[in-house]
Amino acid sequence: MLAALPVPLAAQGAPGSSPGSSQGDVALTIYNNDLALVQDRRELTLAKGRVKQEFPDVSAMIRPETVTLSGEGAGIIEQNFDYDLLSPEKLLDKAVGQTVTVVRTNPATGTETREQALVLANNGGTIVRIGDRIEVLEQYGARILFSGLPPSLRARPTLSVALDVANAGPRPVTLSYLSSGLGWKADYVALFDEAAGKMDLQGWITLTNNTGTTFGNARVLLVAGQPEGGAMNNARARQVDMVPGTQSANRERLGDFYVYPIAARTTVANAQQKQVSFLDVAGAPASKGYYFRNDWLGTSDEAQSFATVLNLSTAKGSGVGDALPAGTVRVYMRDVRGAPQFIGEKSIDHTPMGSTLSLRTGEAFDVKVQPTVLKRERITSDEWERSGRWRVTVNGKTDDVTVERQKEFWRTTMAYKVTNARPAQLKVDLVQAGLDNGWSDTRVPAESVKGTQRTLDERAWTLDVPANGETTLTVQFDTRY
Repeated sequence: MLAALPVPLAAQGAPGSSPGSSQGDVALTIYNNDLALVQDRRELTLAKGRVKQEFPDVSAMIRPETVTLSGEGAGIIEQNFDYDLLSPEKLLDKAVGQTVTVVRTNPATGTETREQALVLANNGGTIVRIGDRIEVLEQYGARILFSGLPPSLRARPTLSVALDVANAGPRPVTLSYLSSGLGWKADYVALFDEAAGKMDLQGWITLTNNTGTTFGNARVLLVAGQPEGGAMNNARARQVDMVPGTQSANRERLGDFYVYPIAARTTVANAQQKQVSFLDVAGAPASKGYYFRNDWLGTSDEAQSFATVLNLSTAKGSGVGDALPAGTVRVYMRDVRGAPQFIGEKSIDHTPMGSTLSLRTGEAFDVKVQPTVLKRERITSDEWERSGRWRVTVNGKTDDVTVERQKEFWRTTMAYKVTNARPAQLKVDLVQAGLDNGWSDTRVPAESVKGTQRTLDERAWTLDVPANGETTLTVQFDTRY
């Protein structure tokens, strides 16, 4: 914040910090939702009393209201964040009403001419008064010389604080603040061997820095989770089946979040993406599957393709053996020449250890299904339900009246014709959705293959489909709608 500065103050960066930077020993805790905690420990020499201290090279996207300063015998009285950074446009904005020197060069002779000009405006162009004429300066037709820099413009993002210092002398001071503009995400590269039923999985952390400031030689912690108060990002792909696991990963925790520290100090440069490896697993069990989800009363005149899915586990001993932060999994397979080829990608949410995942990677054009509504009829059961209750008073006598009626159901008969144009027998997973619709009273009186009720809304079947052949599943559903 603003205060008189009676004595020049010194600030030195930590050994190994970026050349020319005023930062000290920097630690970054970066969250997934465009939020980071910056902790900058600097060695300062402070005079006694009320003094002004400037902290250049803070994030240009600092949240000033979150600033704290810890140092022995020094407390903040006031603080200002100067974010009006020096640029040609800003310099001209600040020069409105001031006199500058306009320099022009004759392209034929190279002779320079100089004129004094009063800057009248700088809105989409610079307008000046030179003598008795008004002129709009062309962007590249002249140079403008300024007598000095406006005190409000800074070459670097700077935080100014007014301190009340008990005792003069050197001391370490830690500046802490929250900032947007820093983020990270996980990316995974999976090399799948279908014949072996194995997968190699490598995980990469991608750091992004759009704060306007470089953080040199920093200690970096990455937090997998969404703390309240940041810009939440819920744009997750939902074509992923995940059964949550219950195993505890051998990872550092921060509250209910997992922490992924980067082992070595690193420089997180402004306007840069940096990638760091954090996971490398070879030979984890994996398999390919085929998946189709049919909407309620979904019927099709043409056969539709099954989705191709990659089934894997994050369990210890029978899978990847780690908790996976949210990110994108890109899947590769080797072709007949042995070269890895990309076959698809899918985003995952934060996944605990011990979970099972089915990642949709594409469509199998030679494995099809044609769902058809064969019959739909109204039936009445011999069950009764209370459909209404009233309290009625007649001639001073009050009675409770309950009306009962038989339950009515709709019986829907569905057929699912599955074809396989591949030269090997396949297992496919077929799901019928839309069974609940708020009634929670759906029944399956008949089915040609025994299914599994996954939820109130979904029933699933695993079907064997012969090589170059077909099979048909028929199911009856009794629903209240």
